[in-house]
Amino acid sequence: MKKIITICAVLLMTASVFAQAPEKMSYQAVVRDGSNALVSSTAVGMQISILQGTSSGTAIYVETQTPTSNANGLVSLEIGSGTVVSGDFTTIDWANGPYFIKTETDPTGGTSYTITGTSQLLSVPYALHAKTAETVTGTITETDPVFGASVASGITGTDTTNWNNKQDQLVAGTNITIVGNTINATSGGSTLAIGDSYQGGIIFWLDATGQHGLIAATADQNTGIQWYNGTNRYTGTAGDGLYAGAMNTAMIVATQMADNQSGSFAAKVCADYSVTVGGVTYGDWYLPSKYELNLLYLQKIAVGGFASAYYWSSTEYDNNYAWSQAFNSGFQDGYNKFATFRVRAVRAF
Repeated sequence: MKKIITICAVLLMTASVFAQAPEKMSYQAVVRDGSNALVSSTAVGMQISILQGTSSGTAIYVETQTPTSNANGLVSLEIGSGTVVSGDFTTIDWANGPYFIKTETDPTGGTSYTITGTSQLLSVPYALHAKTAETVTGTITETDPVFGASVASGITGTDTTNWNNKQDQLVAGTNITIVGNTINATSGGSTLAIGDSYQGGIIFWLDATGQHGLIAATADQNTGIQWYNGTNRYTGTAGDGLYAGAMNTAMIVATQMADNQSGSFAAKVCADYSVTVGGVTYGDWYLPSKYELNLLYLQKIAVGGFASAYYWSSTEYDNNYAWSQAFNSGFQDGYNKFATFRVRAVRAF
């Protein structure tokens, strides 16, 4: 029995010289065997179907391809460029979703498909959907009856100029910013930077204000610990993106502790971590989301102390797998929750 772990399914957005949307989507998948070993440098047979409505809905387009996996078990293909079994990829109305991608795989390169997976296209392929604008013809007339009945409809350009000339002009003072109608005060003009020691850790990401962001602990909280607490189960922690790791961690700890297991696990060692600096204790640490873990990887030199090994994220793949990242290559992958990887806690400020 072999298992396929899908990494991504994204629309190919490269523009042509005529600015037309290409009639294909880029799709990648990683193939592993029953022992979780990569199926490397091997031709695999794949049948790809576009389903409409539900994950078991009507297949409006079907094609076959025979890609070859690379040394990392990764296969890459372009949906829309294979051997057509049925349907026409160029006539799919992407506005009439939802749509699902169903993949059937024969790891031996033939057509005896033994592996099946289905995932939803969670966003409309906008470059393809934008083709509908080509059908717009004639003159578009826009009316606004609400504004037409308002007293403001009689204001002229001269009236606006006279009004602006009468307004007091606001000038920002020290540590004050004015953007539109919003006035903000910065924290004493303090300057923060990536790599600074701050509130018990090292800053590895800052937002546009330069006053808020993410901090990593100064060392790993564990050098080899499992993601789960002895029982494979779905925790529902699919949250990704900035600050998503905090909610993920709380949900994982609550779910795993409900199993009444005595062992520790990745999210718990982060939630239990605390550090006191200048009489202030910071205890709101958590296991980073998949996205936050990648931000940490990108600043691993500025933060320091990382091993060339895999680190756990708090983002779950399914009941058996969770996302992790190799800090020697940056590669993100789903691994069995019983694998023992390193853990580095983060917190938001």
